[in-house]
Amino acid sequence: LAVKDPTAVERANLLNMAKLSIKGLIESALSFGRTLDSDYPPLQQFFVVMEHCLKHGLKVRKSFLSYNKTIWGPLELVEKLYPEAEEIAASVRDLPGLKTPLGRARAWLRLALMQKKMADYLRCLIIQRDLLSEFYEYHAVMMEEEGAVIVGLLVGLNVIDANLCVKGEDLDSQVGVIDFSMYLKSDDDIGGKERNVQIAAILDQKNYVEELNRQLNSTVSSLHARVDSLEKSNTKLIEELAIAKNNIIKLQEENHQLRSENTLILMKTQHHLEATKVDVEAELQTYKHSRQGLDEMYNEARRQLREESQLRQDMENELVVQVSMKHEIELAMKLLEKDIHEKQDTLIGLRQQLDEVKAINMEMYQKLQVSEDAMKEKNEIIGRLEDKTNQINAAMKQLEQRLQQAEKAQMEAEAEDEKLKQDYVNKSESLQKEFSQKEKQLLQLETDLKIEKEWRQTLEDDLQKEKETVSHLRIETQEIINLKKEFLKLQEKNKQLKRICQDQEAALQELASKLSESKLKIEDIKEANKALQGQVWLKDKEATHCKLCEKEFSLYKRKHHCRNCGEIFCNACSDNELPLPSSPKPVRVCDSCHALLIQRCSSNVP
Repeated sequence: LAVKDPTAVERANLLNMAKLSIKGLIESALSFGRTLDSDYPPLQQFFVVMEHCLKHGLKVRKSFLSYNKTIWGPLELVEKLYPEAEEIAASVRDLPGLKTPLGRARAWLRLALMQKKMADYLRCLIIQRDLLSEFYEYHAVMMEEEGAVIVGLLVGLNVIDANLCVKGEDLDSQVGVIDFSMYLKSDDDIGGKERNVQIAAILDQKNYVEELNRQLNSTVSSLHARVDSLEKSNTKLIEELAIAKNNIIKLQEENHQLRSENTLILMKTQHHLEATKVDVEAELQTYKHSRQGLDEMYNEARRQLREESQLRQDMENELVVQVSMKHEIELAMKLLEKDIHEKQDTLIGLRQQLDEVKAINMEMYQKLQVSEDAMKEKNEIIGRLEDKTNQINAAMKQLEQRLQQAEKAQMEAEAEDEKLKQDYVNKSESLQKEFSQKEKQLLQLETDLKIEKEWRQTLEDDLQKEKETVSHLRIETQEIINLKKEFLKLQEKNKQLKRICQDQEAALQELASKLSESKLKIEDIKEANKALQGQVWLKDKEATHCKLCEKEFSLYKRKHHCRNCGEIFCNACSDNELPLPSSPKPVRVCDSCHALLIQRCSSNVP
């Protein structure tokens, strides 16, 4: 015969004991009909069996005084793997009466059962076998497939409601002995199959109701989260609207300020233009007066030229008489004649320049309104006048040189003839006087030209300032136009935000109405379940007709019994079906209480 592995036998025995304890606990708890206390014997035996399963294959740890085997180490590891287990671990550590690690492990198991999460915690622990290898041997229950089976069986304990007082119990000194008498079969158990079927039906119904409650709780929590997010977004939109309104108010105030400043600038520019016009008119009047003085000077110069021409004729008559005496005097007279011709040419040029100045002044008076064209023409006129003044200066220098040459010729003539010298000196003195007068006239003309240049420079400066003010005004108007565009954009954004806010308010109202309807349906279902609790099923022999259609049951019209209210319907009337999570096919539901229906044949066998 093949020798069996003793560790495998131990694992099989522990698995069978876990199955018996869990099954007995569920059946006794459902027959008991209320929450379980810590003194309930099947519950105590369950904890003892779980201790044995967790202790199987546990490695011995060396302590300072002796060897130690405890299950608190792997259970304490659940806190790191499953974050929701932190509350249990913290509360176990804070309990004042616990002194040993075994007592803490027992308290941890009781709290996990009350939370209905023992299976979840142990499943996380079994998955991490690398970490469990530090605490268990390779042949332990928790390291093999039997541990996964036990964890699957623990899921059924979620049906049980337990209320255990951990604080006052002495968990350190309890003795974990399994009572096998509770799991031995008796004659009463053989006849209790019908009760087991009823218990199974009740468990299915309870699981179905719990699943519905979980789904409803999840939907309610998701709706609450949506409502909170919508409220937050609504508050953010309200804040943004307030900020946008404040910005609009500020922009309106700035617009008013800019408009007021624009009006003030326009008033100032108008006053400045009026003042400049008055100054221009006054300067034009002064220029007219100066032009009259120049005309008078020109007439005097013309008169002087006539006198000089007469004197030249006299000198020519005298020179004709004295030609025979000396040819040098004739040459000197010819030079003087040439000088007189050149003076006439210069006077003619001055007249032309005066005419040009008059024409330029007329053009300036006519073209004051068009500032840019007038500036160009003024620059050209100033260049011409500068060229002409340079020409006049050059002509004056030439006249001085020629006068010097004439003086030299006169000195030579005086040396040759003393008689002619005196007459010639007198005439030359008169000519010098006339020449000095002409120089004075030229100086006056130069001063007048300088005055005109200064006046033109002031006009140019004023025009430049006016151009700068016009450019500033244009920039300010462009800024005002941009501000208007931004204001219109903000108004559009405000309208869009208002529309979004209205849509969100409508969505919130719809969600609130749906929530209220779902809550009312849940309350109606709960009230119906409460009202129908405690009713007794009608016996099959007494139920001969359907409750709805009042027709007699037969092979074609089978009986369907409600698990909750006890009413019996035929298969034709009970057409309401709902999907059950534990079964792939839909289940028939009662018309009155919406509970599950059990199909029954004509006999009493379920």
